[in-house]
Amino acid sequence: MGRITTLYLFILLNLVLGCNTKEDDGITPAGGNNTTTSEITLPDNGIAPLQAEADLDILLNQIGDAKYVLLGEASHGTAEFYTWRAAISRRLIQEKGFNIIAIEGDWPATYEVNKYIKGNGNATSATDALKPFQRWPTWMWANQEVAALVEWLKTHNTNNATNQQVGFYGLDVYGLWEALEMIRQSSTADAATVQAVNQAMQCLNPYNRNEQAYAQAANRGKGCAGEIENVLKAVRNRMGQVQARNEEAFSLEQNALVAVNGERYYTSTGNAESWNIRDRHMTETINRLINLYGANAKIIIWEHNTHIGDARYTSMAREGMVNVGQLVREQHAKDGVHLVGFGTYEGTVIASAYWGGPTTTMAVPPGRAGSWEALLHEKEPRTKIINLKEWRNNKTLTQPRGHRAIGVVYNPAQEAGNYVPSDLPNRYDSFIFIDKTSALHPLTGIGSGQRISFVNNPYFSWNF
Repeated sequence: MGRITTLYLFILLNLVLGCNTKEDDGITPAGGNNTTTSEITLPDNGIAPLQAEADLDILLNQIGDAKYVLLGEASHGTAEFYTWRAAISRRLIQEKGFNIIAIEGDWPATYEVNKYIKGNGNATSATDALKPFQRWPTWMWANQEVAALVEWLKTHNTNNATNQQVGFYGLDVYGLWEALEMIRQSSTADAATVQAVNQAMQCLNPYNRNEQAYAQAANRGKGCAGEIENVLKAVRNRMGQVQARNEEAFSLEQNALVAVNGERYYTSTGNAESWNIRDRHMTETINRLINLYGANAKIIIWEHNTHIGDARYTSMAREGMVNVGQLVREQHAKDGVHLVGFGTYEGTVIASAYWGGPTTTMAVPPGRAGSWEALLHEKEPRTKIINLKEWRNNKTLTQPRGHRAIGVVYNPAQEAGNYVPSDLPNRYDSFIFIDKTSALHPLTGIGSGQRISFVNNPYFSWNF
């Protein structure tokens, strides 16, 4: 079998374990002990067809006045997941005043896109603005589908006042070296900050941007945590000297947080600890962005289902893993949180056979018998929007059942580990099911010199 991530291993070992029983936002996690295997008949209520953008009216009604809308994906390489999320995002911006898009991407690279759409960067096109995505897999964000949205955002911002413009940011913890370089190059950094960065980089230089080598050294007591934390201290001292809600100063501090939390992530013991460091960092970034934009802030979050689908309703919970969807629900239920999952029955996808491998278009086989994908495939209309809140009182539907998750590494011939036992009606609020999907379209000429993080360490090569 090809590379199996730690998360997949958790799932395979815990198919018979139920979710925890904690209550937070008025939703009680399921207590089932087994993945349901018997066939069931899905109800008609809550289901609406999805063919054209006008069909999204029903989803926008479900979202209502929510301040946080989290849009998932069942893979990082499916075109329709990106195009429908873009369509939803455009309507949320135009009709409900959303002003932040935050993605499962690196802050340093994504900030260049943010500058482009606000007219502040050096890029001359969306494709140019996406060139900083040089860490494998570059196609996850450097693709035609994202480029089209970026150009739309650029036009939208050009036609609106500064206080009505939309920002585009990265939530992820990757990019330790890139974040430090961005701080050093920032015009907002003062001499003390630059000195702290230089000292941190001097400590890191022997590892030649190799996270694996650094983590091994750090675990032998030769790490650079102190030097990197000094960068954050210097940046925060500098923050006291600049105007409140200054985006460049915010970015300076965010890069320092990426460096600190990235170092913790790479040197963690793996398993749930590394996952939780990453998702807590992403949630902290969401909260910081909301504070940056102030009282009128409304945020759209693009991440894999494994991040936005509440972990309490999956086998992840038993391993002590949390995720963004769970944390945002727990912290912001009073402000309105809406989680939208995505799935497909079959089609094609962009992925790789191994970590750091070449971009490959692969077949996505029909969903496994008894899975959510198989059940949804049988229910007309085949492509649809589902209001899952209408299914929560049906005990049969809230029993855990396999729900497919495809990462950047994928082996279609051996899919057993790709199914996360899930109480779907409670894991998400709405669900978009696209019966047959197609592969994403990577931009050409980007990523020829892409950097690969943690090739050999299974704890950190998360697929999602």
